[in-house]
Amino acid sequence: MRIKGLFVALAAIIVMSTPAMPATQNTPSMVVGDVTSQPIGHYDFCQRYSNECGPTRELMPVSMTPETWTLISQVNLYVNKTITPATDQDIYGVEEYWAYPVTAGDCEDFALLKRRMLIQRGIPTSDLLMTVVRKPDGEGHAVLTLRTAQGDYILDNLSDDIKLWYQTPYSYIKRQASYNAGRWVTIENGRDVLVGALK
Repeated sequence: MRIKGLFVALAAIIVMSTPAMPATQNTPSMVVGDVTSQPIGHYDFCQRYSNECGPTRELMPVSMTPETWTLISQVNLYVNKTITPATDQDIYGVEEYWAYPVTAGDCEDFALLKRRMLIQRGIPTSDLLMTVVRKPDGEGHAVLTLRTAQGDYILDNLSDDIKLWYQTPYSYIKRQASYNAGRWVTIENGRDVLVGALK
């Protein structure tokens, strides 16, 4: 009987000493919330490209097959190596201007070009979502989220590696709605990621 009691006590100590993890952390897909403000740069982009900012046919997330992985890896690497990083101020003389880059662009421009190229290659619009994040230094940044049945993957101009969203060092703020490319929604579990990603 004493031995059984000892095992129960040890089990209780192990359970109490195990660190608690936030329930929302390390989930393969982002949890989105309510409609939120559209970034001003995207609003302006939609005025110029209205056909790219309306309701979309929301399908089930694409499956991450070997073919899909090859495609997104090729596009991510091609854009990262072809486009030269530059600020909107340097290129257009304004602080914020979202556009398709020709030779140079900032983070939003990299993501927009990847999005367009992947749509042209058959990835559904509802699975390619412009996303606003915060870097560990607090600076704002934009990436492209690919929704898949296996989770949300990030295409980033700061990295040639494609990772699940929670494996990146960012805090996630908001992204395009999958049902409407002109609407944006909050990312409810996005702020837990930064802590987990840095461990």
